[in-house]
Amino acid sequence: MKSLFKTAKGKQDILQLYDQKLDELKIPYDSFKVKTSYGETNIISAGAPSNPPILLVHGSNACAPIALETYPNIYKNYRVYAVDVLAQPNKSAETRLSMKDESYGKWMNEIIRNLELDAVTMAGFSFGGLVILKTLEYDESRIEQVFLSAPAYIVNGNPLKALFKVFIPMKQYMKTKRPKYVEQFLAEVFTERDEFGIQFLSKVFLEFDMDFTPVPVINAKKASGIKTPITIFAARHDVIFPGKKMLKRAKRIFPSLKAGVLLEHSKHVQSKDDNRRIEEVIMS
Repeated sequence: MKSLFKTAKGKQDILQLYDQKLDELKIPYDSFKVKTSYGETNIISAGAPSNPPILLVHGSNACAPIALETYPNIYKNYRVYAVDVLAQPNKSAETRLSMKDESYGKWMNEIIRNLELDAVTMAGFSFGGLVILKTLEYDESRIEQVFLSAPAYIVNGNPLKALFKVFIPMKQYMKTKRPKYVEQFLAEVFTERDEFGIQFLSKVFLEFDMDFTPVPVINAKKASGIKTPITIFAARHDVIFPGKKMLKRAKRIFPSLKAGVLLEHSKHVQSKDDNRRIEEVIMS
């Protein structure tokens, strides 16, 4: 199978940034791989094994250390398992799954069973929200509760806005390698400037074969069958998955929606302050 990393040097550079971020966190951790029918999945664990388990699922074009950084204190209350999602710029297998079928749900349930976990909390951002909702659709029997931040798979934004504000700057950077286009992208997607985000995405946009498949939205009938308590943090100024639109639909289709919070000043990627607020809710 052809690698999703475009060059060996590009892969080395991206994984070097991965390790750099992990070291910067100053969190005691273990790293190991879990075998699944879709390939090996890399996991970073932290926190006392006696703590209740939580699975962290990062967004697209990201990795487990970024998920750990988002909620840096969560390991104090939970046994954390930060998962490197398949076919993303990280250390898991490069098997690209379909967003339209049950593959992501089956994959994540295999991980949960292989880790012998029960009463699991799950927390995910953006594309990680799609993965979590697919997990619930497939088999929610081992999941206790989920927390979703600006999740994919509930609503989509205006495609023309997303095209001009997000995808065209990204494509322009890939074509010209001019940093100003990465800055334009980040200004629309990130609530506050993130130096590591600039470094990491500058490499990923050039050196990784990203998935531009349109993101589907969950069927209302499938949503109505989910029993697990769901908390959603939606971002008012999110161009990709608009917050007000998201909460309106979520309240209509999820009978198990426990809470819906609109982050008034947030773009798609939350600020450190908003992430701290979310972390406090999860830890409480």
